[in-house]
Amino acid sequence: MIRFAIVKMSKVDVPRWPSASTDTRRLAEPIVFPFSKRTAPNRFLKAATSEHLAIFDPVNLEKRGIPSPELVHFYSVFGKGGWGQILTGNIQISYTDLEGPGNAIIPPDAEFSGPRFEAFAALAAAGKSNGSLIVGQVSHPGRQAPEALQPHPISASAVQLVTPGNGPFGVPRVANKQDLDNVIESFAHAAEYLERAGFDGIELHGAHGYLLAQFLSQVTNQRTDEYGGSLENRMRLVLEVAAAVKKRVSESFILGIKVNSVEFQEKGFTSEEAVVLCQALEKAGFDYVETSGGTYEDFAFEHKKDSTKKRENYFVEFAERIRKAVTQTKVYTTGGLRTVGGMNSTLEGVDGIGIGRAGIYEPSFAGDILSGKITGAKQPAVSELDFPSQLGLASYVANLVGRGEDLPDVTDPGVTEGIFAKLAKQQ
Repeated sequence: MIRFAIVKMSKVDVPRWPSASTDTRRLAEPIVFPFSKRTAPNRFLKAATSEHLAIFDPVNLEKRGIPSPELVHFYSVFGKGGWGQILTGNIQISYTDLEGPGNAIIPPDAEFSGPRFEAFAALAAAGKSNGSLIVGQVSHPGRQAPEALQPHPISASAVQLVTPGNGPFGVPRVANKQDLDNVIESFAHAAEYLERAGFDGIELHGAHGYLLAQFLSQVTNQRTDEYGGSLENRMRLVLEVAAAVKKRVSESFILGIKVNSVEFQEKGFTSEEAVVLCQALEKAGFDYVETSGGTYEDFAFEHKKDSTKKRENYFVEFAERIRKAVTQTKVYTTGGLRTVGGMNSTLEGVDGIGIGRAGIYEPSFAGDILSGKITGAKQPAVSELDFPSQLGLASYVANLVGRGEDLPDVTDPGVTEGIFAKLAKQQ
């Protein structure tokens, strides 16, 4: 049995990261996106999370990926949380190319009516209900699709993903021109679909080892055609997707992208290449870049310099380089920020702050920071170095948010031990 903390506690009574500052004025400033001209009411981004709460039918593909009432409720909770921008997680563009069961899906033949469209519209309305912008993060997993769902994935090259703790993943085949044309058209259709459903924008997932990142990295892109070799060729797919999206949506629809700062492996995508990429993205009309890092293979989240640890943000140094390299495109950085003081320091070099797990544990985190109720995130009773457990705990709590249940006190070791014991029995 899971032991939940029953004691009623105020938001300041639980263990929190101590902040060197309580001044939230900078965090409360709006962000005006340069190309869409849309405005986020504050600097907070609810970072993308894979909730796996959409409908998944193992047999009937057409039922897969429809946002469930639980997923809509999840975003209604965040819609009340005071976020400047709310980012959904890992919307897929194929019934079978999935990051995992329960992903939301906009297939290429999805019509602008019917139960799927109505569910996406309800999700958008829930997230926007109190003035936040809501942006759909759209992705294709490429070789990073579980083999049970997609035994024959496409990728830039036939390089299989083999990594402990994830998978197994199928041996990919090299994507041909028709495959790439389908991918481009599917991203563009998803963008139009999101806009018609009431979303404010789309974020392309070009990080964490998914298909767009597979084309950017020389580890996975060993092609010799116009999509491989030079950085100009390797970023061609991203830019072609962006151009197709732009043709299908209005000028006021936000276009963003999540990119890796660096891959910590030989021949991986480098920070120098990322700077050049972001300059090209600005020329292509991207409103913002969200910086992150790493892949399933390298767990970049564990490769943190001491100087960066002290400044809280895993990828802040890279984000600052990007901010200096672009003149219009806004830069968000996501990963590890916990306190008002750390966020203020980070905003000296970037435009916005992405919050992931801290927001799952407290969906009102942004609003509570801005109102002065809290100055730092909760300290979960899980080691910072145990990244898989951090993700497992956040995923468990996200499901509770979606179901409208009371949230556990993740700062209580007894509670977290009980959660992990329950999860172990389910495996």
